[in-house]
Amino acid sequence: MTRSARRILRMAGASAAALLALSACSSSDDSSPASGSSADASEKLSGTVTVFAAASLKESFTTLGKDFEKAHPGTKVTFSFGGSDSLAAGITGGAPTDVFAAASAKTMAIVTDAGDASGTPATFARNRLEIATLPGNPDDITSLEDLTEPGLKVVLCDRTVPCGAAAQKALDAGKLKLTPVSYEQDVKSALTKVELKEADAAVVYRTDVKAAGDKVEGVEFPESADAVNDYPITLLKDAPNAPAAKEFIAYVQSAEGQKVLTAAGFLKP
Repeated sequence: MTRSARRILRMAGASAAALLALSACSSSDDSSPASGSSADASEKLSGTVTVFAAASLKESFTTLGKDFEKAHPGTKVTFSFGGSDSLAAGITGGAPTDVFAAASAKTMAIVTDAGDASGTPATFARNRLEIATLPGNPDDITSLEDLTEPGLKVVLCDRTVPCGAAAQKALDAGKLKLTPVSYEQDVKSALTKVELKEADAAVVYRTDVKAAGDKVEGVEFPESADAVNDYPITLLKDAPNAPAAKEFIAYVQSAEGQKVLTAAGFLKP
């Protein structure tokens, strides 16, 4: 073979290799959009997310639920708010629920010990107590000890619910004994007694005092530092809508979700 013929063959081989490389790049580029659209499709959520949440989360979680629905058209978030112990009993009793957000680790343990949680619960917020008094604080309540004054009508949450357990812890820290006129099944019920002027004061969460606006007046007390509650959240094992439920939990824990919780008066986890 002549030198000229060999040169022509080498040039032809190089051209073929270049064409193959170009073809490979083109195929690779074509597959990228398909991969991206597949990912977008997998992020499409729909259906109802059922959330059982502590009563003290009512205002902030209602806002978070509406925001989540806007971010994910086709979804709906429904809530059952109440005492964490009652909600936990409902879950272990078989109530179809996707997410549980409790006001204490102790009440969350009712669900995890029963094997009804999926994964490990995560703390997403913390809360501390405050005294709710009548507007203007006519009884001049300035401390937890003032609640022990005879003739003062004070309401506490039942000790089986987180706000009641925390109140007892604060009283123990101050070495105080208090006999309330009633024990209420959740923090909202305790606060309502003051709002309706059926009680002079109640030991509730500061988030509830803030949510009540000018219906009550809040009084801070140092013993509350000994009774701060962690709020855990978890996906439930038999969640009917696990994909959307996971995203709702992620939203609660996100910067946007934390902003809503902080504005409501919750402490960061």
